[in-house]
Amino acid sequence: MAEKFNKGDKVKWNTSQGETTGEVEKTLTSPTEIKGHQVAASKDNPEYLVKSEKTGKEAAHKPDALEKIEE
Repeated sequence: MAEKFNKGDKVKWNTSQGETTGEVEKTLTSPTEIKGHQVAASKDNPEYLVKSEKTGKEAAHKPDALEKIEE
């Protein structure tokens, strides 16, 4: 089962440029549009809106694409 994340959690994920880090902004539990992309989130399959530390950009990620960073 995929890990659950909370607002403020520090996470890392892989991009085409390599690993990046950021913070969970919120949990998405309904279909949402972000920067022109449809995010098929639901209560049964939530996704997480994360903000990149490097660029400040927001993106939605599935829970299995994220890994919590222990502080």
